[in-house]
Amino acid sequence: MYHSVGDRSDDPYRVTVTPERLNQQLAWLRGRGLRGVSVTQLLAARAAGAGRDLVGLTFDDGYADFLDAALPLLQRHGCTATLYVLPGRLGGDNAWDALGPRKPLLDADGIRRAADAGMEIGSHGLTHVDLTVADDAALKSETAESRTVLSDLLGRDVDGFCYPYGTVDARAIDAVRAAGYRYACAIDPGPLTGLLALPRVHIGERDTAVRLLLKRRLHRLRRRPVKEA
Repeated sequence: MYHSVGDRSDDPYRVTVTPERLNQQLAWLRGRGLRGVSVTQLLAARAAGAGRDLVGLTFDDGYADFLDAALPLLQRHGCTATLYVLPGRLGGDNAWDALGPRKPLLDADGIRRAADAGMEIGSHGLTHVDLTVADDAALKSETAESRTVLSDLLGRDVDGFCYPYGTVDARAIDAVRAAGYRYACAIDPGPLTGLLALPRVHIGERDTAVRLLLKRRLHRLRRRPVKEA
């Protein structure tokens, strides 16, 4: 799970990796015979009994730096990824981060460019709201409306959702299911783990080869297997 790729001189939430570090991390995957792919690609391979050499790569929030900093590196290493964007903040910034810094988000054209480059586009909600505390109207707009807006923008169905802040409960899962998503990503959903609450692990600037190896092993040990649909 990645977020922004670029300058991290001001990074209070530690959600930014430099292009140099991302390049090293993707090279580490290749060196171990692994390849980064979108979540949809990973799920399809697993459903077919394959994909043990695949790792799902996700980028949350839809930062504009994805196009110039992350995409060229993904292409260099033969990887794809899923980019979770906020259709209610097209061309805006990460106003939800109280401590900043303000970073621009992709506009509609940028999202289409990422999709045309082979990246999967998923919804991160409409405006980045914690669904576990949202009222019924907000819950529906963040899930169903965001899918409609993105589908219209791309001219195709949007299958994936990513819970803002990684937080999820049964009510949020029901809303995602009702909106028509095929899968959804959280962070550590515990007993809710399943296709609509996939566990992920954060990857940051400090994750060098040893830490990546440990995180991969610990992720397998801590997360319950996901049952395929």
